[in-house]
Amino acid sequence: MKIVSVIGARPQFIKAAAVSRVLRATPGMQEILVHTGQHYDQNMSDIFFRQLAIPEPDYNLEVGSGSHAHQTGMMLKGVEDVLLKEKPDYALVYGDTNSTLAGALAATKLHIPVAHVEAGLRSFNRLMPEEINRIVTDRISDVLFAPTLTAITNLKNEGLEPQTVFSGDVMYDSVLFYREMVVAGGDKYKTDGIPCSYLLATIHRAENTDNPENLKNIFHAFSRIESPIVLPVHPRTARLLKTEINMPANVILIEPVGYLEMLYLTMHAEKVLTDSGGLQKEAYFLGRQCITMRTETEWVETLHDNWNIITGPDPEKIIEAVKSEQPDAPQRQDFGTGKSAEVISHTLMLSDI
Repeated sequence: MKIVSVIGARPQFIKAAAVSRVLRATPGMQEILVHTGQHYDQNMSDIFFRQLAIPEPDYNLEVGSGSHAHQTGMMLKGVEDVLLKEKPDYALVYGDTNSTLAGALAATKLHIPVAHVEAGLRSFNRLMPEEINRIVTDRISDVLFAPTLTAITNLKNEGLEPQTVFSGDVMYDSVLFYREMVVAGGDKYKTDGIPCSYLLATIHRAENTDNPENLKNIFHAFSRIESPIVLPVHPRTARLLKTEINMPANVILIEPVGYLEMLYLTMHAEKVLTDSGGLQKEAYFLGRQCITMRTETEWVETLHDNWNIITGPDPEKIIEAVKSEQPDAPQRQDFGTGKSAEVISHTLMLSDI
């Protein structure tokens, strides 16, 4: 069986690392890896392939940045060319990026079955481009790998239960696997210049970075927090910060780091502040309280016992969440057993195509 896997952004690299490792160890399975180039600089792309031992892409479309329409259109054309040449049995797409949508659209128009990893997530906020990508991809996919029972319920409510499989979360697979490497590495993955005690923050969602008021409110909250705040700066956010923000003295800006360095930062942080979906889960898996600076989350499983607190960009809510007590209840096993990649490979091998 031949699988064409389409990836293009940092979270997809992490998920594909777990799945590719299993696919390529499965007899009778061949994987062709397509990198759209959605994330393309060294710190957002190359380092992930090296660290996570992801195979070199068979195709790199080098699409780069641009508007949603331009980026998706360029990807759609590039992925279609690959699919016409390779004639796979399945196209495998991940998550909710423009790469996801382009891969799914290109395949379904060529009557190639589509399998969607991390299907069924819903924020119920259609102002988010990611939400549109999720909905459309789920509607045109032939196999939907749901990471949680909530995702299964969402798909059932949309009439998509027959093609839904509970796989568990492949990011949980990755965290379990690579956490052991970070622990064994000691200080190998420690970032220079980071204090012993700090909060870890990331900001990249359009609802915050494209809204000057939201961005200013978040940094106003940061300025009123006593602890140092380590902020790896997404390239898109860095451009905005130069013109929009008076940077608080307690905020330590660093370049984007590799996945293993980010795991280290998360494992040693007091708390995590983010608008990222992936980091919400990684904080949860690693036992760190998360403060989500959005008005909703797709990962409702993380909200129990204040493991994840939703604040939006409201300064008072952010500050209150930072001051809140650390959770003392254990995390729940809502994301599978850490064997999601095996479920995906087994399902595809047994599928009737």
